[in-house]
Amino acid sequence: MMADDDSVKEEEEEEEAAAAPQRDSNGADEKIVSSSGGGTAAENQTLSKRQKKKLLRQQKWEEERDLRKQLRKEKRQQRRQQRQNQEEEKEHGGDAQSARKRLRRDVTPSSLRLVVDCGFDSLMLMKDVRKLHKQIQRCYAENRRAVHPVQFYLTSLGGQLKQSMDEKDKGWVNWKDIHIKTEHYSEVVAKEDLVYLTSDSPNVLEELDHNKAYVIGGLVDHNHHKGITFEKAKELGIHHAQLPLSSFVKMNSRKVLAVNHVFEIILAYMEKGSWQEAFFTVLPQRKGAVAVETGTIAQEKQDNNSDSDPDPDSPEQTEKRT
Repeated sequence: MMADDDSVKEEEEEEEAAAAPQRDSNGADEKIVSSSGGGTAAENQTLSKRQKKKLLRQQKWEEERDLRKQLRKEKRQQRRQQRQNQEEEKEHGGDAQSARKRLRRDVTPSSLRLVVDCGFDSLMLMKDVRKLHKQIQRCYAENRRAVHPVQFYLTSLGGQLKQSMDEKDKGWVNWKDIHIKTEHYSEVVAKEDLVYLTSDSPNVLEELDHNKAYVIGGLVDHNHHKGITFEKAKELGIHHAQLPLSSFVKMNSRKVLAVNHVFEIILAYMEKGSWQEAFFTVLPQRKGAVAVETGTIAQEKQDNNSDSDPDPDSPEQTEKRT
């Protein structure tokens, strides 16, 4: 702090010297008769106009000395206050950052893998690809703030979907905590670890195995490609299952959910440990979800993050079956 004050004083001394009456062109001080110096009237009359102006400036300089001193003092105080404010802001900012880090440390990442299979690009129109893109954005956002974030994979990325991401969301290349692959999921994960989630499967998923990789089909199909994910799973000879939706929920519509809904249901189950609570936390009200046990209409959780909601009117059209 003392070093800063010294530098301020040095600057002020330089300003004082710069503003002081200047020497003449010969380098010597001009002889100026001060009004308080007792000069005679004859001497004053011999002064040139230039010398008289110098004299007036000298007098004004002397008269304003105290004022300049006061201004310098105020300037020093202002600088001290600014430094203090900056130090406080830095300290408080550091506290906030530490708090965020502490909060982030409370998160417990899961070893469970969730894979969005983007290999249906050629079966969709660009408008549907853009809906899928928004659903993937939602998955990414939800996983980033989840209590137990999963190992998130995008596989077979390319074609129209990559084009949409490049055009609408150039920041996707900087996404964190996500594995983005151009390869097929069977080339990224061992076959014995794969479980394709499809509502056409006769197998019901009762518990999550954290050693497995659960595949969600990234297809907005408008019912044009029913059963395609189930057939894909059988062709590849990998495990398949459906979420236990029918055990807990009665639906007014088909049991086909949006990619982000499947993703969020699994995140909610990992946090709450209850399928029913997970379903009713995530499912939108328009689905007409009713609890099987009580027959009461489930309360929809209000979605406060509409920016990342892919398409409010078409989640049921996504071919990833739960």
